[in-house]
Amino acid sequence: MPLSNLNEEQLQAATCKSGYNLIIASAGTGKTSTIVGRIANLIHSGVKPNEILLLTFTNKAASEMIQRVAKFFGKEIAKEIMAGTFHSVSYKLLKQLEANITLKQPNELKTLFKSLYEKRVFYNRDDEANPYDGGYLYELYSLFLNSTHNETFGEWIISKNASHEIYTPIYEDVVLEFNELKKKYGYANFDDLLTIMLETLETNNFEFKEILVDEYQDTNPLQGRLLEGFKPKSLFCVGDYDQSIYAFNGSDIGIISTFAKRYDDATVFTLRKNYRSTKPILDLATKVIEFNERVYEKKLEVVRNEFEHKPKLLAFNELFEQYEYISKLISQSQTPHNEIAIIFRNNSSADGIEANLREYGIASKRKGGHSFFDSLEVKFVLDLMMLLVNHNDMMSVIHILEYGKGIGKAIAKDIFDALIKLGDGNLFQGLFAPNKDINNPYVSNKTKNIQLGLFDDFVELGSVSKFAHSGFDEAFLGNPLLKHPKLSKEGGEFIYEFYKIIKELRRVKNPNSIIEHIIKSQLFAMLRENLSTKRATQKDGSINETAKLSAKTKIDRKTQLLKTLAYHYTELSKFINAMILGGSEMSEGDGVNLLSVHASKGLEFKEVYVIDLMDGRFPNRKLMSKGGSLEEERRLFYVAVTRAKDILYLSYAKYDRIKKLDFIHSPFLKEAGLIKDDVSQE
Repeated sequence: MPLSNLNEEQLQAATCKSGYNLIIASAGTGKTSTIVGRIANLIHSGVKPNEILLLTFTNKAASEMIQRVAKFFGKEIAKEIMAGTFHSVSYKLLKQLEANITLKQPNELKTLFKSLYEKRVFYNRDDEANPYDGGYLYELYSLFLNSTHNETFGEWIISKNASHEIYTPIYEDVVLEFNELKKKYGYANFDDLLTIMLETLETNNFEFKEILVDEYQDTNPLQGRLLEGFKPKSLFCVGDYDQSIYAFNGSDIGIISTFAKRYDDATVFTLRKNYRSTKPILDLATKVIEFNERVYEKKLEVVRNEFEHKPKLLAFNELFEQYEYISKLISQSQTPHNEIAIIFRNNSSADGIEANLREYGIASKRKGGHSFFDSLEVKFVLDLMMLLVNHNDMMSVIHILEYGKGIGKAIAKDIFDALIKLGDGNLFQGLFAPNKDINNPYVSNKTKNIQLGLFDDFVELGSVSKFAHSGFDEAFLGNPLLKHPKLSKEGGEFIYEFYKIIKELRRVKNPNSIIEHIIKSQLFAMLRENLSTKRATQKDGSINETAKLSAKTKIDRKTQLLKTLAYHYTELSKFINAMILGGSEMSEGDGVNLLSVHASKGLEFKEVYVIDLMDGRFPNRKLMSKGGSLEEERRLFYVAVTRAKDILYLSYAKYDRIKKLDFIHSPFLKEAGLIKDDVSQE
């Protein structure tokens, strides 16, 4: 049984009385076993599985815990437990209440936001500061939602940068328009799931006897308010303040550090036995992290006593010598490649190491830079699929059409609005059977407002004569949407291919077959050509044909992987939702693991290389100047080092010959005792 496998500290935590309990679980101390043990104890005590809520940082973590519960209690009981991330649990609960929600990827609605922003003109400007661009403003708005309590967006912007006060009326109005459109079309990104759930909890009560929270140190204020919104009768929060590394996403270390003060009769347990790393590795990690202020005292004990490899420092004269030597070491290592991880602070580090591994014929898989589902080609396919589920999905139309030559986000949004108008509220009808009585579908109801950056619509329509010899069928050629004055001949041809593939896909039902039709279409061929050309364009404007061919191969590989993922699905909407909710947790390929520190969280490997440990890169001084801290960078170092079970290499270089930059070693290497003074040792 789960409880019989626990050590004394884990058992004491897992069987604690109901109430407000915080378990400080450092790296490798068996927090998953403790959580599973707690769930087992609750069920043994008579708590029904559907009265248990388990909140985790990833859906994968939730799935693994539920699988372990199922081994002891059976799948039927285990699946009744409500488990997942704050976002996926909110989505499931909102769907139980039949909420009108069309789920979107975290970055996907950025396209809609930017299309609204690009229609604004900043008539008044501050000479000291240019307006934020649309993409950055969208990220700021997300951070605002996750990290604040009672401020308005405008107040928050001004508190961050007073010189932007002149622009805040436009910023706030774009946000208002954005939220109105999301509400109109039922769109929700991950932030929205939490804010909608929070509002829902004001009038709906879910009777959970206990809420368990994993990775509690990474909770942000919005998630904290949501947790309070459930009015928990009993809390079992597991985390480690030394692994709080998501401040850039709004997480607040103060939430875990004030737990005992915020809850009456709170009990704090500490797990001290480390089962993962050898003593030299753990000693090094502890030596560095103790430079941070101690929130809850803890002293880890090493359980393992087999042969120990001391952590090794590798110093190099040049950056790429480092990558080449590490690749050579890995080629000679006896450790299976899937048990090796190379961990980096900056994504640029991964490019160099990935290229050198390839030179040695070593396969690798990369996670923590751009997600597989962030790639434009994958999003493009999923957006076409989404339109078959929801014909009026504005976001999908904008995201697809913006890749047509000369179209872009703002014109794509104009075309969507025109199609809705021409179809009397139905986009497909506007595409295939438009209302010909509407001569100008591009007139909006917005009035000019200089303060809000709004300007008049164009009133002169364009001529469709430029499309006369384009080979369009007669029905499409007569569609008034082609009268957009800024629509180029190439843009019109792109929309025509969109028209053709949608017409074709309406007869296909199976997700796997739908993807097959899309990747064989002329529309996708145009996108593939567009993206591969862009990715192969060099600084002087010339096209590297070898790089272009490689880009096309990568695009094909990704679409084939997506097709494979769809193989087991028969229902299109379920496939799309699974891809959105679980997409960020996927990595491609097999072999050596290339991981950002954030992506390495919760994982462990026999052999670990933490690379580019130069001051400026790790710690990342640029991010520190934008609101980060040395303490957070030190926690990132602690997380990276504690991924290693047996073998740990730490490396840095003194010079980058390409960028002509000199480096000095990271201060963390000195704190670890690997460098004795301010002079780098050979």
